[in-house]
Amino acid sequence: MKIGSASRIQALLLRYLYVLRSSWPRIIEIAYWPTMQLVIWGFVSLHFGANQPEITASGILISVVLVWDSLFRSHVSYTLSFLEEMWSRNLGNLFVAPLRPWELMIALASISLIRTFIGMIPAALLAIPFFGVSVFDMGLPLIAFFFNLVFTGWAISQVVTGILIRYGLGAESLTWVIPFLIAPVSCIYYPLSTLPQWLQQVAHWIPTSYVFEGMRYLLLEGQWREDLLIKAFLLNCFYFTLGMSVFLFAFRSARKNGLLLQAGG
Repeated sequence: MKIGSASRIQALLLRYLYVLRSSWPRIIEIAYWPTMQLVIWGFVSLHFGANQPEITASGILISVVLVWDSLFRSHVSYTLSFLEEMWSRNLGNLFVAPLRPWELMIALASISLIRTFIGMIPAALLAIPFFGVSVFDMGLPLIAFFFNLVFTGWAISQVVTGILIRYGLGAESLTWVIPFLIAPVSCIYYPLSTLPQWLQQVAHWIPTSYVFEGMRYLLLEGQWREDLLIKAFLLNCFYFTLGMSVFLFAFRSARKNGLLLQAGG
């Protein structure tokens, strides 16, 4: 990476960090939603655990909720940072400067990772004293699960931000729609075999389904299935490349048609 590119990425990341640091309510909100998810699903887990312990064995329910939220947080954090540029009508100004699209992508991915850690770590730590579940007990596999889901979140964000550039703020609801669209075939709370046969075929093309199958093998059977994580990673590479292509195509089209300066209007 050239020094000029590194400087521009660093400057943009610092800007996002200053915006974040200047607003304590914003920081509290980032941690609030994962924590509330933990509390709700934690009590659901306690309720079912009393009568059907196999559902909550090894803290599986709380663990998958926490890990799934890493995808949602990484995607929403990435896309919201991009939306803030559109809301403030600053997107055109960014690209008046010698900022390349891929530099913006790296800065957005970096701030989304920071915001994801801010949201996830307090919730994961609170799960230990309140519900006796520590996702950190998974050890190194947790890192593989986490970054695969973050990678998926970024892939979704590339597509959403590309659509936002092309169609404007009328499409901002997609920020929240798409993660929930893939949730049923991600097999978060149930095994892949629960799905109808035709949906299982769809799930085979969704990287998150391999992540959660891998988590179930690890937590319930003590097996570390590297093959599942490799499949998830390869699919993530494919979708991330596809997402970048969508974003770059939309960006070039918007720049050619003068839409960047109108973005957010």
